[in-house]
Amino acid sequence: MSSLGLLLLFLLLAPPVLPSTLPPLDTPEGKATIADLILSALERATSFLKKRLPEVNLDGVVGFRVLEAQLEGAREEWARDPRLQPQSLRAERLAGQLAPLLHESIFHLKLSDPQYLREFQPTVQPGFWKLPHVWTHTNTSMVYPTFEPEDSFSEEHSDLCMVQLLGTGTDSGQPCELSDFCRTLMTKPGCSGYCLSHQLLFFLSARMKGCTGGLFRQSQHYMNLFCANMMDLNRRAEAIGYAYVTRDIFMENIMLCGIGGFSDFYKLRWLEAILSWQKLQEGCFGRPDAEDEELAKVIEHQQHNLRRVKRREKQFADGCSSHNTAMAVASLGGFLYALAQYPPANGELRQATLAPPAATNTDGSTPATPGR
Repeated sequence: MSSLGLLLLFLLLAPPVLPSTLPPLDTPEGKATIADLILSALERATSFLKKRLPEVNLDGVVGFRVLEAQLEGAREEWARDPRLQPQSLRAERLAGQLAPLLHESIFHLKLSDPQYLREFQPTVQPGFWKLPHVWTHTNTSMVYPTFEPEDSFSEEHSDLCMVQLLGTGTDSGQPCELSDFCRTLMTKPGCSGYCLSHQLLFFLSARMKGCTGGLFRQSQHYMNLFCANMMDLNRRAEAIGYAYVTRDIFMENIMLCGIGGFSDFYKLRWLEAILSWQKLQEGCFGRPDAEDEELAKVIEHQQHNLRRVKRREKQFADGCSSHNTAMAVASLGGFLYALAQYPPANGELRQATLAPPAATNTDGSTPATPGR
């Protein structure tokens, strides 16, 4: 059966979109229950990291480094509320476990992939990933009418532009430099999938590096544009029942747009879906147990495409995926941080600092409460 036929099979078999069955957020008990569910999943994933430390690739390290920042952000918020002290202490313990593991994982990367590590060293350093304190949400009017085929995406070209941005190439370039080629590639309209998420990653990384001149004066506009389209693609993934072929990019979109401050990616029903994908025994995320031949073919096809797009993707024999797990922990960590940013006050969700009204007029974004 063709890959198109397999996707159509999923469309036919997809369950209807259902509301979340998680408890509501408007009580301390509901908030604590959801936080504990997320923390349990993250503790299992950290155990997976510890067991597979020499084998985890750079993408895996980045995901857990993002999680480290998210845990610290949540801990700081919860420390102010005596009712959430247990969750605050739990987040602090987990962050404490991650720090030495990530230090050791970088040592292994120096041995296994030294050039790639040198080029992307800033992204695995403590303090690189900064969390949002101003929230907005996506604007559906910015969704592309059509998408370009993802086959045109080149991770080699994307990496070249990221290295140029980070200033880690062998040409002694300075951070925030931008060639005409990269300007065109990273603002190309109509991208989907990993092409689209890498465009957002580029502008997010520019923000983390403090790039503000030239094209980067328009960073918020491009982030609004890309996340509007990533939201559209995530809704499509939800509409077909989160088919396995969509899960990795679905979580990557949540991770990146969450770091960008788009609160509507944090929907409780999406959280519930991601939690259900974890392999409880291994603690990782990856290939589900295929019980029928058609699903096995879909999984094989998806793994081939992910390896094509993600050249250094690490698949383990037990179905665990380094990239899948990285995207899962960073998206779950984002849910945890967003949860901490919206604590109940007098029975209502306290809204975090909103984007200034001018943002609505100039770049299409609107302040928002978290998605449900």
